[in-house]
Amino acid sequence: MIKKNIPNFITAANLFTGAVGVYFASQFQFEWVAFCIVLAAVFDFLDGMLARLLKVHSEIGKQLDSLADMVTFGFLPSYVLFQFLQMNDAGVWSFAAFLVAVFSAIRLAKFNIDTRQSEEFIGLPTPANALFIGFMFYLGDLQMLEFLFEIPALITISVVFSLLLVAELPMIALKFKSFNVKENIFRYLTILMAVILISIFQFSAIPVVILLYILLSMIKFILFPRN
Repeated sequence: MIKKNIPNFITAANLFTGAVGVYFASQFQFEWVAFCIVLAAVFDFLDGMLARLLKVHSEIGKQLDSLADMVTFGFLPSYVLFQFLQMNDAGVWSFAAFLVAVFSAIRLAKFNIDTRQSEEFIGLPTPANALFIGFMFYLGDLQMLEFLFEIPALITISVVFSLLLVAELPMIALKFKSFNVKENIFRYLTILMAVILISIFQFSAIPVVILLYILLSMIKFILFPRN
């Protein structure tokens, strides 16, 4: 019984971390929000890995995973955008941020019934979306990117990333069936660029890594379209 519920416990930790992140967002402590998103992403990776290793897949685990992801990678990033807009006195326009929560729910629901996503994702994964928004805060230190925190840019980010979540665009999944370079060239490029950029620019590089991940996925789709 304990073995069967180990992955569910890790999933619950993901949900708990996301809820804590919402609290930090309400206090405008965005550094802690970013930490919560990263920690939750680790839990999200571990629950699936442990379920496979322990061979304890269950329907309740699948549903719990989606519910946890909805809070951590759906509502939390949308609330962060909402807080950014509130800081700019955006008024009713602040509610545009919650489009991210709505489209995240649609994305997660589609993932549960879409059999095409075993080797790649269709649409931007919710953790990638949450990482982009959660680490936007660090871009505020760069004077040339201050425009990202103005009302038009924040609303544009809300709309564009909401659409990316449900777009019929194949996205790279870091799932390796082998370590063959030719078969995994785009996966290796994604990892390599992430390591280089984060080692140089630290936390402020994470939103850039997500943008490059989207760009590489588009290039891969153009060069090697799905059958």
